[in-house]
Amino acid sequence: MKALSLLGSTGSIGENVLAVVRQFPGQFRIVGLSAGRNVDLLAKQVLEFKPECVSVGDPALVETLSQLLPPAYRSRIVSGLEGNCLVASLPSANMVVSAVVGAVGLLPALAAIRAGKDLGLANKETLVMAGRLIMEAVHEYGVRLLPIDSEHSAIFQALEAGRREDVARIILTASGGPFRTWTSDALAAATSDQALAHPNWTMGRKISIDSATLMNKGLEVIEARWLFDVSPDQIEVVVHPQSIVHSLVEYQDGSVVAQLGIPDMRIPIAYALSYPERLELGLSRLSLAQCGGLTFEQPDHQRFPALQMAYDALAMGGVKPAALNAANEVAVEAFLAGRIGFTQIAEIVGAVLTKTTQADELDLQAILAADQEARTLAEREIGLA
Repeated sequence: MKALSLLGSTGSIGENVLAVVRQFPGQFRIVGLSAGRNVDLLAKQVLEFKPECVSVGDPALVETLSQLLPPAYRSRIVSGLEGNCLVASLPSANMVVSAVVGAVGLLPALAAIRAGKDLGLANKETLVMAGRLIMEAVHEYGVRLLPIDSEHSAIFQALEAGRREDVARIILTASGGPFRTWTSDALAAATSDQALAHPNWTMGRKISIDSATLMNKGLEVIEARWLFDVSPDQIEVVVHPQSIVHSLVEYQDGSVVAQLGIPDMRIPIAYALSYPERLELGLSRLSLAQCGGLTFEQPDHQRFPALQMAYDALAMGGVKPAALNAANEVAVEAFLAGRIGFTQIAEIVGAVLTKTTQADELDLQAILAADQEARTLAEREIGLA
């Protein structure tokens, strides 16, 4: 039986991880849970899965959580970033699943790797901020990093078809989000409710906005560069509105291998948890006849400049990808709070990217400093917007 610590248990990915665990109680058990501020749902999860340790994001909520749990849990509740790192390095865990959103995932991921845990990664920001550092740690500590994002899971599966040295291109698919056909003028007036209405996937608020701007795909480009050890010019993005082809790998002989499936996150989650086995999930099967046409198109970099910004940050190297991510987190939060318009998200990120101080991408403290600098600069840009 595989013992799991789950970071971000109350989010969309976290709940899907627990759904898979619930479906296969003989194969997985939860030994650690962490969440942000949703203590009511976290308490229900703790009562159901009975982990050894539980962490809540805000230390001020420890007492609230403890009141919802049996007295025995008082000594098992930790909090904040330190709490996440403790859950990520529990001695009893075989594998850690990082399903948190944002830069908060970096240090717990490092803690898990350094504790010798395999890592199931849904937190793309970990590799965006510190891709080289993380992959060097993976090799140093001899652990496995298994992708959970549907696109990276698809690439991971397609790479089973050939040798890594024969890979010519990695092709990431993007749904195009809810604004794929909108004009530039319409995008400028887009509301947060409209941006959150993803046509194919049920996702958290931050990821939904990133999907609408195509920044999510840009972050995935950076993630793929490190995860699969390919150069940026080997990574292409195509818009695929149906979200049936989750990504593709082209080999040097011209063969293109794709992974297809219904848009359900339990599929890539289960594959990461059970790799190299596959679990019978009991989901509806993909019917190509019912799908009808599958279409592909080039992304529009004029209307959705965030994607090119990610390529630019990757080309700059150093701590620029960390700055890109931090500025985007702040800008997305400002948009959701009604402080800026939709198209201003990319404008603010672009401005911050040019202003942040460059530094060594293998220096963890420099990465964290760039994250903070970019957040400060982004808030300043928002104040001027």
